[in-house]
Amino acid sequence: MTENRELTMDDYLAMLRRRLKVLLIPTLLAPIVGFGVSFFFTPKYTSQATILVDPQKVSDSYVQPVVTQDLGQRVATLEARATSADRLRPMIEKLNQQGMLKGNVDDTIEAIRAGIQVLPLIEVPVANPTPGGGPKKKSADVPGFVLAYTDSSPRQAQAVCQELSNIIIEENFKDLEGAAQTNTDFLARQVEDAKRQLDDQADKVAEFEKKYMGQLPGDADNNLKILMGLNSQLDSNTQTLNRAQQDKAYTESMLAQQLAAWQSSQNSTNPQTLQQQLSTLQTQLLSLQARYTDDYPDVVKTKRDIAEVQKKLDELNKAAAKATPVADDKENLSEPPEIRQLRLQIHQYQQVITQSTRDQGKLQESIKQYQGRVALSPAVQQQYEVLTRDSTTAKAFYDNLLAKKSESEMQTAMAREQQGEQMHVLNPADVPDSPSFPNRLLFAGGGLGAGLVVGFGLALVLEFRDKLVRTEGDVLAVLELPVLSQVPWVGAVVAQNNNNGAGKRSKSRSGDEKEMVEV
Repeated sequence: MTENRELTMDDYLAMLRRRLKVLLIPTLLAPIVGFGVSFFFTPKYTSQATILVDPQKVSDSYVQPVVTQDLGQRVATLEARATSADRLRPMIEKLNQQGMLKGNVDDTIEAIRAGIQVLPLIEVPVANPTPGGGPKKKSADVPGFVLAYTDSSPRQAQAVCQELSNIIIEENFKDLEGAAQTNTDFLARQVEDAKRQLDDQADKVAEFEKKYMGQLPGDADNNLKILMGLNSQLDSNTQTLNRAQQDKAYTESMLAQQLAAWQSSQNSTNPQTLQQQLSTLQTQLLSLQARYTDDYPDVVKTKRDIAEVQKKLDELNKAAAKATPVADDKENLSEPPEIRQLRLQIHQYQQVITQSTRDQGKLQESIKQYQGRVALSPAVQQQYEVLTRDSTTAKAFYDNLLAKKSESEMQTAMAREQQGEQMHVLNPADVPDSPSFPNRLLFAGGGLGAGLVVGFGLALVLEFRDKLVRTEGDVLAVLELPVLSQVPWVGAVVAQNNNNGAGKRSKSRSGDEKEMVEV
């Protein structure tokens, strides 16, 4: 009677004693049944191969790894590629020829896909450093994974697992080599494009330098120095020109004076001039004689002048009669050396003036040119800096791509020579000795658990359906009356305690050994 009252530990123990058979029978029979049921399932055998990933043999400081993808993602990709129809069909045909596999190819492909399983290499056994201790497990330091394949035949499981592990290793090698070659080809195309851009920038810079030669940023200081030198030359040329013009003017005045004096002297010895002077003096003498006597001073002077002129005229006529008719008159009319020297100086001064004027024009033109260069220097410098900056950027980009291309070529060579990251089989696929399914001990353990559940369930059902009154608690719960007083039972238990020298009241209460009297 367990209803309408609070149960104690003694009640639970009493229930366990009463229902012990109900608990033991299902608990003992269920494992036997579970173990027997396991024989009705077709056994499955699992073959496993442990594959480790060795890091590349060349140091990372020299050549960076080809693949930086997470190992789990790579393994999932390799599994998908290994179980593709294109890779499984040749394997199935090979195993069919060896008599390992039979049946339809498509059904076999589906069975292989359903039976394959890739497990991470989480724990590996290592030696226990504790003296006398056995091997223990720790987390694996080397990356890798376990390839498992389950089949109804242990030989087939081992053959398929071995072939799949070979396919995965082969696909990994192809991936590494293909990734390296793809990177190399891509970088080669990028290097060609960068080289074309760099050449275009170089052509632009060369054309700009040719167009603005002498106006580039590096020529600014030189242009200022040249401009200052040209200004100094212009000043010197101007002084030379002014001095030559002054000397020419002075020499021309001297020449005019010399010519006037020379021409005057030439006129005094000319026959025609003397004849005119004689006629003039004779006319003047007639006029004076008509007015004055012969003793008059003017008349005397005029007669004397007429005599001198007549004398000169007679001398000239005599000299002319003696001279040959082919004589050169130019010798008599040649200019004196002083006049010729003055004319030579004037000619020299004129040449200096002409040359200085020509040099002055050239200097002024050059000054205008360099002044224009100096004025345009800031704008040219800005454009040139833009071009050179773009050219520098293109050169840096090209050098960077070229370095990456060289590194990618080394990665490709490393992958082809199998010096990079490689997968190899640590533990080849084995032939399983015992089936992985069904696990008969697991079935028996499941039967044991099920038997315990069934036994406890039956015991609880029987207890809740039991209406018997066994203890004072059951009486109180049924009558639902208050307890006015309790009288302890004095009987065999007290007498036994007194005989043992306890001298104390017994506090044990169980079943029929102690009863309370209700009033």
